[in-house]
Amino acid sequence: MGVTIYGIKNCDTMKKALAWLDGHGVEHVFHDYRVEGLSAATLKKWAKALGWEVLLNRSSSTFRALPEAERAGLDEAKALALMLANPTMIKRPVLDAGGRFSVGFRPDAYAALFVLG
Repeated sequence: MGVTIYGIKNCDTMKKALAWLDGHGVEHVFHDYRVEGLSAATLKKWAKALGWEVLLNRSSSTFRALPEAERAGLDEAKALALMLANPTMIKRPVLDAGGRFSVGFRPDAYAALFVLG
């Protein structure tokens, strides 16, 4: 199973998730979408699997800094466009474990995903 973890390198939650993967011997590839970008197709795949509401980090400083008009009336198309334009609005990390997805970092969720115990 190929494992890719998406996020931003200097994010504290990312650091915890990467340390967990390393500490449990889970081979993975890190994709920094601030540096490497993110395709619309990838974001749409995540939204289909998880829901755009789960992906959008409404508490991010980038999202809160948007004018009210841009935050109002969000639907999937508008939210995806905002996240593509401003990847820091995507909740981190997004983990793709062979087509099984997880957003955010919780050690118990990662353990369940990789069937450790």
